[in-house]
Amino acid sequence: MAQANVPFDKRLKRIVRRHDRMQNGVVKTVTSDGLIVARPRVYTPRFPLKGLVILLVAGFLFKGFLFASLGEASYNERVVSLKQGSVMEQAGAWIMQADPATVVVADMLKNVLPQ
Repeated sequence: MAQANVPFDKRLKRIVRRHDRMQNGVVKTVTSDGLIVARPRVYTPRFPLKGLVILLVAGFLFKGFLFASLGEASYNERVVSLKQGSVMEQAGAWIMQADPATVVVADMLKNVLPQ
């Protein structure tokens, strides 16, 4: 008698597990015989690559704007003064150091900015 419940328990466990996976929603499909079947929607977390690219471009534009408006000497002096500060200021100095992309953006912005 106990073995008669094994297929039922196995099926019940599968149904409960499938129901738990349906917390993300369901996708309903119609099979060839006209039966509507609800399957759990697969949750695939995606990395926000578009947001990261926008953040990087905005960062380089900001650095280029500062580089163009302050001038190379003043900008480098401020970065050197950041390097002598706390750990957070040193991290900021590493990020804000003038790199080729910043110089190119600054050259483009010098044409746009009023002198």
